[in-house]
Amino acid sequence: MSRFFLILLISIGLSHFASAQDFEPGFEGSEMDMVKYDKDPQANAVFLNEFGKTRIDEVSDHIRMIFTYHAKIKILSKEGLSKGTIAIPIHNGENSGEDVQNISGTTYYKDDNGTVQQAELDTKKVYTVKDYKYGSTVKFALPALRPGCIIEYKYEVVSPYWDLFHGWNFQDDIPKIYSQYEVHIPGFWTFNASIRGSLKLTKSTSEVERECFSSGGSKADCSHITYAMKDIPAFVEEDYMTARKNFLSAIFFELVEWTNPYTSVKSVVSKEWSDVDRQLKISEGFGSQIKRTSLLKERIAPVIAGKTDELDKAKTIYTWVQKQLKWNDYIGIESNEGIKKALDAHTGSIADINLTLVTALSAAGLNAEPVLLSTREHGMVNMLYPVLTDFNYVIARVTIGDKTYLLDATDPLLSFGLLPLKCVNDKGRVISLNKPSYWIDLGTQPKAATTRAIELTLLDNGKLKGTITNYYKGYDAFEKRKAIKKFNSVDEYVEDFDEKQPKLKVLKSEIVNLDSLDNPLKESFDVEIDAFNNANRDRLSFNPFIWQKRTTNPFKLAERDYPVDWGYASDDRLVLVMHLPSQYTIETPPAAVAFALPNKGGMFATTFETQDNNTFTFSNITQFNKSTYDSAEYPYLKELYNKIILTEKADMIFKKK
Repeated sequence: MSRFFLILLISIGLSHFASAQDFEPGFEGSEMDMVKYDKDPQANAVFLNEFGKTRIDEVSDHIRMIFTYHAKIKILSKEGLSKGTIAIPIHNGENSGEDVQNISGTTYYKDDNGTVQQAELDTKKVYTVKDYKYGSTVKFALPALRPGCIIEYKYEVVSPYWDLFHGWNFQDDIPKIYSQYEVHIPGFWTFNASIRGSLKLTKSTSEVERECFSSGGSKADCSHITYAMKDIPAFVEEDYMTARKNFLSAIFFELVEWTNPYTSVKSVVSKEWSDVDRQLKISEGFGSQIKRTSLLKERIAPVIAGKTDELDKAKTIYTWVQKQLKWNDYIGIESNEGIKKALDAHTGSIADINLTLVTALSAAGLNAEPVLLSTREHGMVNMLYPVLTDFNYVIARVTIGDKTYLLDATDPLLSFGLLPLKCVNDKGRVISLNKPSYWIDLGTQPKAATTRAIELTLLDNGKLKGTITNYYKGYDAFEKRKAIKKFNSVDEYVEDFDEKQPKLKVLKSEIVNLDSLDNPLKESFDVEIDAFNNANRDRLSFNPFIWQKRTTNPFKLAERDYPVDWGYASDDRLVLVMHLPSQYTIETPPAAVAFALPNKGGMFATTFETQDNNTFTFSNITQFNKSTYDSAEYPYLKELYNKIILTEKADMIFKKK
């Protein structure tokens, strides 16, 4: 897992002194002659140098945060040319916003005669794209880009949002030879700094700058702190991970307290969880909504009439909310319009829907509470101190007897007790109206399970005929239902399935429990298959993994310093029964194998049995018993997949007598 620790930046009184500064523009001859980066020969580009600085200062009688950025990058291949297009995200408020200034850029390159040329950025070609109401992106492309060139660019962002102090990513998707970040923080402000990631700082120094800040007649010393790393490897994304920013080596800042330079009034920003609990309980968009049990009592009374079992009540209410409210694609932890308006309109945000669910469950006398979480894409929450902006989603939690269920009613295909995978992200915070909030583990989701029962007969014409029956549970059932519901009808789904299997012809099909979400989904096909790998009918080669054979290992890194996170455990089984004509015998049966991960983490195994001369049974099981595997377990996962691929590659041989 990523290393995560806290550094408290003290406004003044720092004892270690150091000086730091931006690097000189231009390039060295060795940089221009570089054809590859020795520490990463596969890199398409490399940061030769990178510098950033953030300070809080007064600009035209207003407090502003000024962020300065300077980078020099060597482009090593065509694929690295994308690094020559720069995008700077900025935030816009109702009355003010961030401004990008002093943009400059240069491309150094060799022309066809080998002479070094220099091309300057035309600032008229810098443009801004409005992404949404409060966000825009300033973009520009460096001129004369070509493999072998060096690009250098600088810019400055002036922001009124000094409370959102600028962080710094030391790591990127290309390597960096050196990266340095400076902060200048006047004594009126105190921030917590969090270093995240697996890489260690090469440099961390601090000094006091005397009376570096003056505003409103007040003066203050500044903390001048420098962080740096060298020889930074590229961060390579791979399958089965949560948000990239969880694992990048980076530094983040959180405002603790500040003193207004004009009024000398001190404000404490960093809160305890008791403060956050109180804030949420009185919030119109949160606490006030889950107190509206009287509104929901009237609406759910006919829904649960006659039901006495608590689990039955909870499932009925859950289904009712799923059908009453359609998600409008807005996320967040608080309701903007209120659950009454959402119910009347039959549509609402994540908060509208799941706070309605909490309130309805409570109105039925059940023990229900909201849970705040951060989605996988949004990133991990800070568990050291409360930061409400870390959360972007709310779900429901209901306890019945000694069992607890986590619920999200925003998707009509989610079964009771199953969260969407995007919500399975480490910890969630339970907010109660009558007791302190607390953390719960979100990685306790039901196992995904698929069982395939296949019975086939080899016909005299060399084709296989028989039945395929698939049973899906948990996330596998959810994903299969989604796949089917994309079509206008089940018949369309089957027709599409048939068309995508060139060697398979569906003769008859049946799908059971498509809309019964609490039951396993079952699909059955009567099929005819031309599944053999050769046209010689005297010796037929057949691969028993006729369904979703794995050919590519998703794990390719030499090392992975972040976890493999599936979000849930899984269990896949295959049972194949095959009947052969009397004139055939099995010349090469499949090998029986058994490979296991350490500490009962999972396994892959196959068995082969002949019942008589003309019938055999082949079975396979693939299990991953954990939802998350740490970086130390990565080599074992990688090797297990290598063995799976090798095993599934092997064919059986049927020989004519």
